Amino acid sequence: MLVSSSVAKWTDCGSSSNYPLCTMALFHSKLRSSFLRMEPFTVSFLPSSEFLKLSSFHSFQHSDLKLRHSFKSRTTPRMVSQPHELVITNEYPQNADFPRNYSRKEKKPFPIPIVELRRAARERFKKSKGQPKGRAPPPKNGLLVQCLVPLAYDVFNARITLINNLKKLLKVVPVHACGWCNELHVGPEGHPFKSCKGKHATLRKGLHQWTNAAVEDVLVPIEAYHLYDPLGKRIKHEERFSIPRIPAVMELCIQAGVYVSEYPTKRRRKPIIRIGKREFVDADESDLPDPVPEAPLKPLLTELPISKAVAPTNEEEKTLLAEETLQAWEKMRKGAKKLMQMYRVRVCGYCPEVHVGHSGHKAQNCGAHKHQQRNGQHGWQSAVLDDLIPPRYVWHVPDVDGPPLQRELRNFYGQAPAVVEICVQAGAAVPDQYKSTMRLDIGIPSSVKEAEMVV
Repeated sequence: MLVSSSVAKWTDCGSSSNYPLCTMALFHSKLRSSFLRMEPFTVSFLPSSEFLKLSSFHSFQHSDLKLRHSFKSRTTPRMVSQPHELVITNEYPQNADFPRNYSRKEKKPFPIPIVELRRAARERFKKSKGQPKGRAPPPKNGLLVQCLVPLAYDVFNARITLINNLKKLLKVVPVHACGWCNELHVGPEGHPFKSCKGKHATLRKGLHQWTNAAVEDVLVPIEAYHLYDPLGKRIKHEERFSIPRIPAVMELCIQAGVYVSEYPTKRRRKPIIRIGKREFVDADESDLPDPVPEAPLKPLLTELPISKAVAPTNEEEKTLLAEETLQAWEKMRKGAKKLMQMYRVRVCGYCPEVHVGHSGHKAQNCGAHKHQQRNGQHGWQSAVLDDLIPPRYVWHVPDVDGPPLQRELRNFYGQAPAVVEICVQAGAAVPDQYKSTMRLDIGIPSSVKEAEMVV
């Protein structure tokens, strides 16, 4: 059920000089196929403020709602009792559908439809016709985007912080992984849903075989080739074993300006000179002073071994660690999304292979559906954030200390990314952007008989 905006009527019930509390009744509205029953609640406001505050309304406890009235109060000697409209808006939907799981035989959709891309290309061609060709901005000219260098260091350190904190949280929060498929579950025991699609799933009737999960199960290790020169020639099939592979987020940060001594990268101090559509030469830098040895702009964190990860000893430390982990998760995702707007990231439309660079590599190592027809070549397209950092959605457990999840009540449960669910069960507050899929406002029946009575 989605509540994005509702209209209510209110009446001024006091003198205009005191502005007392006014009682407002919010009429029910039918959205999609569900009805929302609302009780009378109290609204308070100030003369100089356009925002109203809800003082008692249980349905808005899990929502980030803002109320704005479209009138200006005036002080008049007589009472004003005219009806006015009040609009309730929310930045995030109350309920949202779960992210779709694409089949291995199905190609990923383009982030922007191919028709829109062709239309935009034709418009750019018409506008540039007869116009002198301008210089390419960074990073297309080989230079760094200087304003994004500090952000790249923050994303790099946020990823290390997230990994180190997860190693500590996994010692106090039980996380289970299926031994035959990529399903995860956060809770005292695995869920009973018959959703396993791994080997011998028919013999087990779709039931999962749960084992203890590791950090690599929560954070999917997406790797990419490290490029010494991001504008250099594409990686050939014969070079696929001679070029190192590192985490894709790490490669994105290196290309954005992070200095890692183990993985050197070519840094240009002058823009390249284009001599063709795909050909260029480096500018002469002999007139510049000798380059200063590169050093990290900020101290870089390092990953802790699992043996040195100390688990929190009490509930307070556990909650603080969960809050820090959730902040690192959001910082890494938001920072990586900004970097992807300037530094191109490509993904195969058939498999999870990711390449950080202006064009994908030529290694013929795609093993997805019907890869023989493509001779193992990847179908490169623009990547989205979930391709670079897969969230790995898991079922949300409403009450960890309560009864376990029931197979018949599956439609009443919500989902959340594995990192978010781990932090929430460790004591962190639920972020607003994940409340829509976690279904916090949906009442869960106590029995199957009660669930059958739900319309």
